[in-house]
Amino acid sequence: MKVTPNDTSRLPQNPGIYKYLNKQGKLIYVGKAKNLRKRVKSYFTKQKGQSLKTRKLISEIDQIEVVITPTEFDALLLENNLIKVNQPKYNILLKDDKTFPYICVSNDRFPRIYSTRQLVKSKGTYYGPYTSVVAMNNVLKLIQKLYTIRNCKYNLSEKNVAAKKYKLCLEYHIGNCQGPCEGLQEEDDYLEDVRQAEYILKGNLGVVRQHLKDQMQHAAENLEFEKAQEAKEKLDLLEKFAIKTLVVNPKLGDLHVLTIIDDTPGSIINYMFIKQGAIIQSQTKVVKNLLGFSQNQILQQLIGQFIELESQDDKAEVLSNVTIDNLPENITITVPKIGDKRKLIEMSLKNSFSLKKERRSKDDKPKATFAVQQLKDDLSLTSLPLHIECFDNSNLQGTNPVASMVCFKNGKPSKNDYRKFNIKTVVGPDDFGSMREVVYRRYHRVLEEKQPLPDLILIDGGKGQLSSAVEALNQLDLYGKVAIAGIAKRLEEIYVPEDSVPLHISKKSASLKLIQQLRDEAHRFAISFHRNKRSKSINTGLENISGIGPGTADKLLKHFKSVKKIKAASTEEIIQVIGAAKAEILTSAIKKGSI
Repeated sequence: MKVTPNDTSRLPQNPGIYKYLNKQGKLIYVGKAKNLRKRVKSYFTKQKGQSLKTRKLISEIDQIEVVITPTEFDALLLENNLIKVNQPKYNILLKDDKTFPYICVSNDRFPRIYSTRQLVKSKGTYYGPYTSVVAMNNVLKLIQKLYTIRNCKYNLSEKNVAAKKYKLCLEYHIGNCQGPCEGLQEEDDYLEDVRQAEYILKGNLGVVRQHLKDQMQHAAENLEFEKAQEAKEKLDLLEKFAIKTLVVNPKLGDLHVLTIIDDTPGSIINYMFIKQGAIIQSQTKVVKNLLGFSQNQILQQLIGQFIELESQDDKAEVLSNVTIDNLPENITITVPKIGDKRKLIEMSLKNSFSLKKERRSKDDKPKATFAVQQLKDDLSLTSLPLHIECFDNSNLQGTNPVASMVCFKNGKPSKNDYRKFNIKTVVGPDDFGSMREVVYRRYHRVLEEKQPLPDLILIDGGKGQLSSAVEALNQLDLYGKVAIAGIAKRLEEIYVPEDSVPLHISKKSASLKLIQQLRDEAHRFAISFHRNKRSKSINTGLENISGIGPGTADKLLKHFKSVKKIKAASTEEIIQVIGAAKAEILTSAIKKGSI
């Protein structure tokens, strides 16, 4: 799944890894997240406090690709693996380039159990990896306390032991080893200890757990409380044993995962490549299916685009959610039902379904609300009125005439599209002329700027205002191209052009309530605009006095509340507000009758 930095809201809220690519398609950064959408969004919204390196990284991001994982823990391991393979320039690599550690049971005659960061399968059986070194060391210590496993690196071949090549060390004398180097422990007994230790490493803890419980119970019955506590601590360590992960599991080996889901009229395919148990590649593609092929046939044709074998002797194991017929003999198809391989299938399908959901949400147009659908039926409109614009006038006996236009999209206010109009060409209280002017100005500009026209125009008023608006639309050659109606306030009658009989809509209908909401919002918007304009135009006479500016006039009005109270105030009160010099000017003007 790929998105641009502007489309991060489309990302899923699952755990996973995100990859930043530059304009050349090169991977420049890999990160992990518990919630992919929130983590990626934070890069582009929380600019404050970001380092220079982070700002430089953000400036280069062109595409964002994500891979969903089952858990945050799997995301951590997948991130580590991708950093090692791709080495993106903005990732801080570990100084010693370490990977996660494993526990190895060697292939020696008397096997050793030790930790390592190098995965060499020929040397033994590996368990892990472990994200916590402390947890891994606790497991090793537990094994050392439960079983007498040697930790020396001697080659204990039959020849060397028979020749007495090695001598007992301190580990034997402190009870951690039974001395197989001098033949003091039989090989079968030693291998039984190793077998028991592997129960822990494999996760088969029932036998070991019961053994520790028996030890704890027996010690408590004999009042050996220190031994009972020691057994309890061992049991706690056993319960904290780190379980294996799905994303990096060396037992899986090299695998190809190829799944397909339907996304009519096509399909979505997810491909993952697992090398030595680690996911190193994942991609999700949409394919068209114009010929009606089955999922089996689609994968049969496209499998060669994903799986490239270097020679005919190479073999590939492919996991899929469907069977694929007629493939070369060196490619085997498995449809797992349980286990880790099935979990890989589920992880692959999860990525495909995420892309399908994202495509659906992107392609689907917003569904019209019930009120919009009912309005279409009540007004006999040819299309859904998803975009409605409503006009209203406001003036006080012809002074300060203004108009407003409010916009509703899909039945809800779109306040960014609201507009205010100062009436310019009409003198006096002429509602019809004012409506003609604002409707003409509004849609003349819409046509000039090539903006989308509304699906419905509503006029707050009866037949007169509606006729004026229709005249304006005729001048612009828009009449008949955009639906228009008027609403009379008194009886909530709906008027449409060329019909003298008004339309009465049920008072309980959702469509009439929507019209009333539009009308009331347009009226509120116009009234507030008119009041603001009227308050600015009121002249108190204070500003006309030479030496009294707008700032001084505001101080006086804020303190005395009105011009009448200013006139009635004493000189001492005025001095306290504006000072002696200006108070003298003001009192002189009051005596002369200038205000």
